[in-house]
Amino acid sequence: MSTVHEILSKLSLEGDHSLPPSAYATVKAYSNFDADRDAAALEAAIKTKGVDEVTIINILTNRSNEQRQDIAFAYQRRTKKVCQTPNGSPPGQNAHPKTHELSAALKSALSGHLEAVILGLLKTPSQYDASELKAAMKGLGTDEDTLIEIICSRTNQELSEINRVYREMYKTELEKDIISDTSGDFRKLMVALAKGKRCEDTSVIDYELIDQDARELYDAGVKRKGTDVPKWINIMTERSVPHLQKVFERYKSYSPYDMLESIKKEVKGDLENAFLNLVQCIQNKQLYFADRLYDSMKGKGTRDKVLIRIMVSRCEVDMLKIKSEFKRKYGKSLYYFIQQDTKGDYQRALLNLCGGED
Repeated sequence: MSTVHEILSKLSLEGDHSLPPSAYATVKAYSNFDADRDAAALEAAIKTKGVDEVTIINILTNRSNEQRQDIAFAYQRRTKKVCQTPNGSPPGQNAHPKTHELSAALKSALSGHLEAVILGLLKTPSQYDASELKAAMKGLGTDEDTLIEIICSRTNQELSEINRVYREMYKTELEKDIISDTSGDFRKLMVALAKGKRCEDTSVIDYELIDQDARELYDAGVKRKGTDVPKWINIMTERSVPHLQKVFERYKSYSPYDMLESIKKEVKGDLENAFLNLVQCIQNKQLYFADRLYDSMKGKGTRDKVLIRIMVSRCEVDMLKIKSEFKRKYGKSLYYFIQQDTKGDYQRALLNLCGGED
């Protein structure tokens, strides 16, 4: 059995398009899947005296997202509460009738961090991102870190889906909420990114444009007094990821500071934080998530919200790569860190999403 690391070094980390998306997932579709059997087992686990958390965790962390949607639908049928609107037609998508019953039952059966993990797993990826974004902007004050993490790291396709589902769930535009909750250049950057209009044609390497963009980033920042932020925003939100990786390399031949150091010198506050996250995501998205995971657990206390969100949202995308980057940079495995930092059923759920010791 070759190690994750050996497998990964054989596969280019650039995202080999010949591989199915789940090639780097730690949570995959369960092969002997039977939605009705799972729904029955969940119902029994929820109803049992004291709640059987272990069964709930073992089922839901060992099924793909699509399978979890099927389980929720089967659960709905079992509990005979298939939502019908008064005129007898099934309700619109916005009610998400399929997952509602099971989520509600689990919400009352579980609590704390474990509840957050399990309810997160029951949402589709775009419902989960949309609800995390909404929560980041609800009420007084904005959780800029959450906004930045999700909006900087999602692909065009993911963003377009998030925008659609956000509209469906909250009857308002994501962009409208971002505008009312942020200000200045930070707002401009977030709005530009949330549109998901980044160039995705990576077939041609345009060396002239790479050089021109690197030069313009330098001229707009370190070279002059003050920063031409809109210029930075345009280049960093419109160009493709492989193009920008080369631009940041080229940038070093114009500027005495690399891109991250330049950002720290040129801008402050939320804008600085957003540009730093964005550049790290562009340079190596899995290393970016590994760093966020490490930061969520280092020192005293755990930033559980961040830990949960990354584990839930990346376990079916690129968790194997994230684990590999984590171990390479921090010397110990992500699994070990989660073991040291969490306990009980919550720990069991996260370790299942992490996918074993590497």
